Amino acid sequence: MSRIMFDSITDGMSLTRRNLLKLCGASIGAYVSHCLPLRAVAKTSPNILFILSDDHRWDAMSCMRHPIIKTPHLDRLASEGVHFKNAFVTTSLCSPSRASFLTGQYAHTHGVKNNLTVWNNENITFLEILKQAGYDTAFIGKWHMPGKGLPKLRGVDRFISFTIQEGQGRYFDCPLYIDGVLTERKGKYITDDLTDFAIEFIKTKRKNPFCLYLSHKAVHQLFLPPDDLKNLYNDVDVKQLLPEESDPWVTTVQGGTWAGTFGTLGHHYLNYCRTVVALDRQIGRILRALDDLGISENTVVIYAGDNGYFWGEHRLIDKRWAYEEAIRIPFIIRYPGLIKNPGRKADQMILNIDLAPTLLDLAGIPIPPFIEGNSLKPILLSDKAYGRKAWLYEYFKEFPYNVPEISAVRTDSHIYIEYGGRRKPELYNVIDDPDERDNLLNTHNGLKLKPELKKLLEDLKMGKKYD
Repeated sequence: MSRIMFDSITDGMSLTRRNLLKLCGASIGAYVSHCLPLRAVAKTSPNILFILSDDHRWDAMSCMRHPIIKTPHLDRLASEGVHFKNAFVTTSLCSPSRASFLTGQYAHTHGVKNNLTVWNNENITFLEILKQAGYDTAFIGKWHMPGKGLPKLRGVDRFISFTIQEGQGRYFDCPLYIDGVLTERKGKYITDDLTDFAIEFIKTKRKNPFCLYLSHKAVHQLFLPPDDLKNLYNDVDVKQLLPEESDPWVTTVQGGTWAGTFGTLGHHYLNYCRTVVALDRQIGRILRALDDLGISENTVVIYAGDNGYFWGEHRLIDKRWAYEEAIRIPFIIRYPGLIKNPGRKADQMILNIDLAPTLLDLAGIPIPPFIEGNSLKPILLSDKAYGRKAWLYEYFKEFPYNVPEISAVRTDSHIYIEYGGRRKPELYNVIDDPDERDNLLNTHNGLKLKPELKKLLEDLKMGKKYD
């Protein structure tokens, strides 16, 4: 089946695996094999390392001039690659965002709408496609999508994860399922432990390129750093770091107690900063391993967070709401073999759903039409490449959090937000008012902008793209 024929058949459809198989034949392999010569692709494609963190804000790095956090290894990635300053998630919540990274689809398509909805194993991940194309693949770390235990994830040679504490894992002594076998990990710190397995996989002798999906628990609550960092920042006046609208007990309001952060905000914030430093240290270990093996030049390294986090902004803790602190993420790509002007900061708006098509594109694999994101390869090649003009944010109701359903449209200058229930819409100019404190909806300018933004939002809900 040709790509043009496939596109014409599936125009406007949100395909599940079952629909795809009806069109392509018996398996995803049938689709891939019709699109590319597997051996040729395997010989010419780069290694891929995707590192995903949890609740890491876009500004919690020293390359973003954070006042105390030092992240020399993330800074190195940014200086040797492209740092996307305007990277976002389509749903600022762990499970939906992680499914979007894997599938290249919005939550309303892949079906993982919140932390309670079950992963549909008919979903096709980029790991499955890369495996069919000749890659050695591994998923190491946090899965955190509902279901009965871990899924029988197709397309991975190694699957190391955990289910304890409803998939959140523990920072210390976290038991791991190692290729299906439950193994106790006494005396281990989870970020270091996962990194050990990642380096072991990277160092494995092989004939094929590899794709490693390394998914950390850090820096999710309870924000526990390793013992040698637990006193870091003890001399810091944390009050100077938190937003002016916050107070020590903001963790107890607007459902904050359900976020697992009961206690004073300052205590949690300093532990968060310490845990970021611990994560960065392990990223440094991986980069050194790539250097020692001599494969850095032909290895794509991507770092991203699954969503942002509130530290008292808008009188909120946790994420979920469609404000900048929650929807923006760190997103860095280093690929020395392709990027000729490293150290660039890209202004184009990009999304978590762009990861899957980018990796396939960099591997020389045609992007299947059921993927809703865009490849970022053109931006890696040129800072003048076009970015999207608008995109859809969605949040679906989740018990017991007191957050209404949300849909929003974000452009390069404004965000328009609609809520389920009685909460009124909001409209902000994110350029002039980056803290989103001045709701423009009932102003002269806001009334003028609302019809256009509302139409954009409705179009995006219907699947129209504004690239």
